[in-house]
Amino acid sequence: MEAVTYSNFRQNLRGLMRQINDDSERLVVTTNDNTDVVVLSKSDYDSWQETFYLMQSKLNRTRLDDAITDVERSLSNLKEFDLDEEFE
Repeated sequence: MEAVTYSNFRQNLRGLMRQINDDSERLVVTTNDNTDVVVLSKSDYDSWQETFYLMQSKLNRTRLDDAITDVERSLSNLKEFDLDEEFE
């Protein structure tokens, strides 16, 4: 996570906002009095809010954990093959 001073943030607001949205990265804006803030894109914020909402329910959390486990298990069973050898 990148950090910039408040003055730098203020002077480069438009460019930093574009970079935050384009890179989907968070940005820490530091201040002299230690009241730092984190800036993130609205789409990332919305995603975090949705995840937080879904994880509040024990049933949803269990379903999501099970789905992740299933995907990880499926990925570990994938086999690699060489396309060049397949079509010779």
